[in-house]
Amino acid sequence: MSTPTSSWEKVGDRFYRKIKLYDAIFDQDIELENHVIAGAPYAGAIALYRDQEKLHTYRGAQSSKSSIEIYSCSGRLIRRINWDKGSIRGLGWSEDEELLIITADGTVRCYYDLQGDFHQFSLGNGTEHHQVKACRFWAHGFVALLSNNHLIAVSHYNEPRPKLLAVPPTDTVHSWTVISPAYTLSRSVEVLLAIGQTIYVVDATEAEDRVLPNGPFKHISVSPNGLYVALYTEDGKVWVITSDFQNKIGEYESKTKTVPKDIQWCGNDSVLLAWEDEVHMIGRNGAVLTYYYDGWVHLLADIDGVRLMTNDVCEFLQKVHDATEEVFKLGSTSPASVLLDAVGQLEKKSPKADENIQLIRPNLPDAVGACVEAAGQEYDSHWQKQLLKAASFGKSVLDLYSSDDFVDMCEKLRVLNAVRDYKIGLPLTYDQYDRLTQEKLIQRLINRREYLLAVRLSDFLHLPTNKIYVHWACQKVRNSTADEETICNTVVSRLTSKRGISFEVIARAAHDEGRSRLATELLNHESRAGKQVPLLLSMSEDELALDKAIASGDTDLVFFVLLHLKKDMPLASFFRLLTNRPLATALVESSARAQDQPLLKDLYYQDDRRLDGANILFSEALAQSAPQTKVDKLKLASKLLADSTKDPAALLNHRSMQEAQQLIRVQSSLDNDLPSDSTLKYTGLSLNQTIYQLVLHSQSKRAYKLTQDFHLPPKVYEWIRLRALIVARNWNELEEIAQRNKKSPIGWEPYFNEILGAGNTRLAGNVFVVKCTSLTARERADMWVKCGMFNRAGEELVRSKDIEGLENLKRAGAGGSVEIERMIAGLKTRR
Repeated sequence: MSTPTSSWEKVGDRFYRKIKLYDAIFDQDIELENHVIAGAPYAGAIALYRDQEKLHTYRGAQSSKSSIEIYSCSGRLIRRINWDKGSIRGLGWSEDEELLIITADGTVRCYYDLQGDFHQFSLGNGTEHHQVKACRFWAHGFVALLSNNHLIAVSHYNEPRPKLLAVPPTDTVHSWTVISPAYTLSRSVEVLLAIGQTIYVVDATEAEDRVLPNGPFKHISVSPNGLYVALYTEDGKVWVITSDFQNKIGEYESKTKTVPKDIQWCGNDSVLLAWEDEVHMIGRNGAVLTYYYDGWVHLLADIDGVRLMTNDVCEFLQKVHDATEEVFKLGSTSPASVLLDAVGQLEKKSPKADENIQLIRPNLPDAVGACVEAAGQEYDSHWQKQLLKAASFGKSVLDLYSSDDFVDMCEKLRVLNAVRDYKIGLPLTYDQYDRLTQEKLIQRLINRREYLLAVRLSDFLHLPTNKIYVHWACQKVRNSTADEETICNTVVSRLTSKRGISFEVIARAAHDEGRSRLATELLNHESRAGKQVPLLLSMSEDELALDKAIASGDTDLVFFVLLHLKKDMPLASFFRLLTNRPLATALVESSARAQDQPLLKDLYYQDDRRLDGANILFSEALAQSAPQTKVDKLKLASKLLADSTKDPAALLNHRSMQEAQQLIRVQSSLDNDLPSDSTLKYTGLSLNQTIYQLVLHSQSKRAYKLTQDFHLPPKVYEWIRLRALIVARNWNELEEIAQRNKKSPIGWEPYFNEILGAGNTRLAGNVFVVKCTSLTARERADMWVKCGMFNRAGEELVRSKDIEGLENLKRAGAGGSVEIERMIAGLKTRR
């Protein structure tokens, strides 16, 4: 077993190691030197596209077709995307492993699942006239350079909003790159352009010349942390400066006239220069390390190192972690190194194991932590186990030690070893896994259709598995050649017992594939009506969607369906759909009553609800101001009810509407007879109000005629006339009424009370008390008292020989008490 230090190389004061991840990567027929290669971050997939500007070996008509091939790091083909959409000017990846393809005309395709599904948008901003020349990418966006040197930035792929940056000079751009918004003070992307002898920094507002000498610069590369910039000059020098262009960190003379084809950062401490088959690593203080290859090599930078890709091998070059150096460095006497040696002695059953433990006893907790940390940095499972054994041995000696870090590292290494397998091809480092997160790793496995491993890892990590099963089912309905019933049974039998499964997503996938019947069957297993209904509507299953919404009891959902159906269906079909669905009909009716009266009338007509339709017309008539328009509306309402001879309510309403027409005509005639300067208007008043106004304005004959014409009950008319005359203070008319009539339909007491309330005690007492013959003497005496006529009250009591009433009248302190006493005495004498 080789030691971990066998692949170490020292560059300056730092150790670097080159780890062989996979071999026999690509077929020898793939000429990497003639391909554009882009690697997704965090050891993600690799996209290859044949460079159209280079000559190729002819291998038949099939191979000459343009395509983009997506491979894993181990060389396993994931997907081949046929391409005939124009010349590709940008090929890159997002942090979420979305493949971005930008064409010369500014069309952008975002392939989001490694399986050919994409969404598309256009850059605009003049790309149709000045074509895209090149693109540079960062984690969540990219910048496109146009042929006129204009720059267009896209910051988010989910909601792309292409934005034109400040305009730089139009001179030739020798090289360029971008600084991610995460590492700029403005929190917006900055573009570094090598134009002429200097560098321009371009953002959304300005293009600033940094006035650098010794240009032009053939390559520009920014470190992963955004703090440093590497520049390659025309005379073969490499400058490393701070990204604010204030300090020069170092300079390296390459001593070659051939410009490297690529320059990338390896972590944040060294720079790689790549020629066709040669790679130079430049460390601190100009230290150099050279690697040679038999074939063309490509650099794929990542956050903590660089993947080196050839036809034969995939390697990972990175700085040796501090914990790993502490444990394995030759001659190291650190506590962690001694602890690793102790576990080796323990396996040999040597007493030196205990001696080593006692030697580092004061620093044992730090040694255990270092071994755990170093285990996470190793790719070889043998050394992982050895380091974890050492950590386990060390913590077993300690009295108090939290094993959380140890358990966590064991869990992470099991996950990392599983996905590093060549069949999966995800050679994540420990740091990359921490940055990527567990959830996104599972999503990457789903996109590669590694469902079994995704489910097992999710169970191991206690993550939900519903998305995995749903994705599997979607691919099943899309790609299976079995009949629809078999597919449905297979999917349902596998997923029924699983929690959180959305059959709506699966059904939508089936519908998108043109399998509508399968989609309908799958939707029957969706428990949430809110998920079923929108898809059923998009499938034109209108009746089923409405029934599902009604069954859910959610009136908002029912209303949503009804709005959709009303918009898309003929009105007659819409009303037929409401038949035998009272809840839907009630919702339409309530909504239309407030917002759409014509629809409500059509609904009532369709359902032959004549009375309801007539009520709508009656309401419209009341809202009209012109008398003739009111009459016309009432005629229509009356016509609707004319044939409803068997419905008592309809007959009553029919009669009422005819009377309403008659009343409007009378009111119009009354208005015409009014003086031109009169503010009074009869139109719009009720029958009672009309009669009231006529009496009030001394037109009692007309009022009485209206009473006769409309068969107004006498009691009602009597009350209206009484109150109108009181308001008009027409006392003579009231007195004449009393004189002309012996009886009143409402009795004479209301006359007395109303007149007394108006303050006319004379008329109330002298005229109306004596007409209240149905009352007792004592009650009439009380009425006299209310009018202040105490003697008349006493006379009333004398006539009835009511001594007790007289005594009460005397005690009340009535005026003229002497006369009351005389009445009492006279009455007693008669006895």
